Amino acid sequence: MARGAKFCCPRCAEAPLFRKWLKPVDTCTSCGQDWSKQQADDFPAYVAILLSGHILAPIMIVLGIETDLSVTALLAILMPSATAMMLGMLQPAKGAIIALQWWFGMHGFKRERREVQAPPV
Repeated sequence: MARGAKFCCPRCAEAPLFRKWLKPVDTCTSCGQDWSKQQADDFPAYVAILLSGHILAPIMIVLGIETDLSVTALLAILMPSATAMMLGMLQPAKGAIIALQWWFGMHGFKRERREVQAPPV
């Protein structure tokens, strides 16, 4: 998941995973992995919303309690912050979700990792 969150191919970590901001490449230029099978859909957005909300909630509470800022001033601070956090977390979340799908062999990906062999009894 870390390779995907760093925008690298989860399989080889050599080539970029995205050709545009949220559009993954069809195939890896280094290892030839087919990424057109991925189906991340809306899940990366949900992950980014969840993380942004959990990070911003304590900040909102502290700003509301400890400062004498008006509601307008609080919104002027928090809305751009929330937007920037969402946009900043969306692509790493999508890369991590694609890597997770590949790792577990979901949505047509071939599960390539070796199975752990049980020790003989």
